[in-house]
Amino acid sequence: MRAVEIYNSHVKLPQIEHTVVVSQLFEENAYIAWRPGRADCLIVDPGLEPEAIVQQLHQRQLVPAAILNTHGHADHIAGNATLKQLWPHVPLMIGRGDAPMLTDPVLNLSAQFGFAISSPTPDRLLGDGDLLHVAGFELLVREIPGHSPGHVVFICQQDRPLVVFGGDVLFAGSVGRTDLPGGSFSQLAKGIHAKLFCLPADTIVLPGHGPPTTIGHEQQTNPFVGRSPFRG
Repeated sequence: MRAVEIYNSHVKLPQIEHTVVVSQLFEENAYIAWRPGRADCLIVDPGLEPEAIVQQLHQRQLVPAAILNTHGHADHIAGNATLKQLWPHVPLMIGRGDAPMLTDPVLNLSAQFGFAISSPTPDRLLGDGDLLHVAGFELLVREIPGHSPGHVVFICQQDRPLVVFGGDVLFAGSVGRTDLPGGSFSQLAKGIHAKLFCLPADTIVLPGHGPPTTIGHEQQTNPFVGRSPFRG
C-alpha cells in the first residue's frame, strides 16, 4: 500500500507548500513542492511510487516544471521514466558526477536488488554553484559527494528560513551511507561542514529519508558530524 504523507511537524515551511510521497521499499522521500497560489511545481527525487506522485499532482492541479535528482541511486530516480513519459518537455536535472547512474542499473544499484531501473537521460547537468530559477524557486546547487560521487543538494535561497532539499547527505541524527560504490565518509563530512553547516542554524533540511531537521539541531546533536569541526 502506498504511503502518501504531508509532514506536519515542528518544522514549518511558511513560504512553501509540499507533499512527501514515501516509497515503501526504502522509505525514500519524494518531494512535490510549490509556491502558494501557483500551479507549477518541483518534483525532487521521484522514487518507486510514481503513480502516487501523479495522483497528488492531479488532485492538487499541479504541473511539474522540473524534475530534480539529488543523486543517481535507484530509490531516488525510479519515477523519472513515468514522469518524463507524461511530461516529456519537463527538464530532468542531476549532478554531472551522477549522470551515468541514470541509465546503468549496476551503477544505480537496482541490479543488485533484482530489478533493473533505467531513467531517461538528463536534460541538464548540474555543477556546484549553479543557480536555478524554476516554479518561483531560486535554487542554489551545491555538490556534496561522499554518499555518491556527484551528489548535489538544492538550497532555496530566497526563503527565510532557508530550505534545503538534501537527498542522502544529512539526516535527522545521521548521514548518508558511505559504504556504497563511490562513497567516502571523509568527503561527505567535509562537504557537510563546508557547504551546509555554514548556513544559518534555522535552515530546514528536507532529507531523502526520515523527518525534516535543521542545521542548528544537527550541528549540536548529530553523532557523525556534529559539535566539533571535522578534521579528517
